[in-house]
Amino acid sequence: QVQLVESGGGLVQTGGSLRLSCAASGRTFSVFAMGWFRQSPGKEREFVAAIRWSGGSTYYTDSVKGRFTVSKRNAANTVNLQMNSLKPEDTAVYYCAANTGYRPSYEADSAYDFWGQGTQVTVSS
Repeated sequence: QVQLVESGGGLVQTGGSLRLSCAASGRTFSVFAMGWFRQSPGKEREFVAAIRWSGGSTYYTDSVKGRFTVSKRNAANTVNLQMNSLKPEDTAVYYCAANTGYRPSYEADSAYDFWGQGTQVTVSS
């Protein structure tokens, strides 16, 4: 089991920045990759970014490339999502997730075994 707790959401104006954090606990040695997903009302959950736990390779959906940065601190079992130049369309509940099955399908939510409770990000126009 891996427990995940997100923090850092909030309300920000268009063009602003937020930093989300995800603290992992439990069997963190089994983590292969960590992902960030988001879901807005009436829409399906979508992939945002992911990072390999070993090596640190990163992956992003096209709409956030150049604006969002995913990073990790292995010693602290923490993954961060730095979000810059935020747009109203970034408004959503953001979830972090842990992939413990060595599944390199980073964009698929089915590749992730454990999920956090989510944190709301609201970008006002």
